[in-house]
Amino acid sequence: MADSETPATIWGDEWHSTGDPWTDRVHWRRMARGDILGATLHELPPHSDGGPLHFHHGSEEMLIVLRGRPTLRTPQGERQLAEGEVVVFKVGPQDAHKCRNETDESVRYLFVSNRASPDAVEYPDTGQLSVMAFTHSQHGRPLWDMRTLDKPDDAV
Repeated sequence: MADSETPATIWGDEWHSTGDPWTDRVHWRRMARGDILGATLHELPPHSDGGPLHFHHGSEEMLIVLRGRPTLRTPQGERQLAEGEVVVFKVGPQDAHKCRNETDESVRYLFVSNRASPDAVEYPDTGQLSVMAFTHSQHGRPLWDMRTLDKPDDAV
């Protein structure tokens, strides 16, 4: 086991959320993590948002719906996912994604990724970019930075 914590299952209700867990946007718990692969369990309460539309430059992600019917937004549109459905998000803007719960029941899903380091994540709706790495910066702190990107001169 990679973590020193008590083993967790995908059906447990122990969360790493900060503050009030129901106003955090989503419950989440890191699951098993290795040097290359990692998984995070998410639960969205009814009528809640799972976070901003984003895509990675380094990490591929796989979404596995465990319970409920989340709504997935991608550049191709929106659709409601079924329990048990599996969706892969490759690197790049063509696989930008976000989940929300429009139903009256909780939604639970697992995200598995290759944990690239460094990685850059873009947020198309806000024009932001975050950069992070498992290594420390030249200042001795973990590397994580968020910037707002300027639109290119030829952007509409």
